[in-house]
Amino acid sequence: MMALLLLAGKSVLASGSANGSGGDMPAFYDCQQFTINFKPLGTMSASSLLQHNGSINTIYMCDQCEAAGMMFTSVLDAIQGDGFNPLWQEVQVMFNVPITPDLLMSLCRDDFLTAAATAGTVTLVPTNEIYRCSVVGTKK
Repeated sequence: MMALLLLAGKSVLASGSANGSGGDMPAFYDCQQFTINFKPLGTMSASSLLQHNGSINTIYMCDQCEAAGMMFTSVLDAIQGDGFNPLWQEVQVMFNVPITPDLLMSLCRDDFLTAAATAGTVTLVPTNEIYRCSVVGTKK
């Protein structure tokens, strides 16, 4: 299985401009790694979108993993051709068990994350953060 990279949005965006390729980062969709372009929306825009847009996608991220020195690649719940909307709400993955590399590698699909939440392994915490995100390529 491919190595996972920790790339929480704030960490990636802090390293350079969120415009253009500065907002590029890897993310998984159905355990296949893609490159996405990721840009945060302002607080007022995010609040309005959360209230009025029922078709926002989900991007799963793990700040807890970063703080623990573990690597986690964000997980998408859709890509173009599969219910894709360029607006994404961040959902934080909070581990209720010790984080291990094997466990991280097993969570590369949105349905695996929701199953882990049902099993009590993780808690999924929606945030008020919204991003404009587009899939710009696959991992070569």
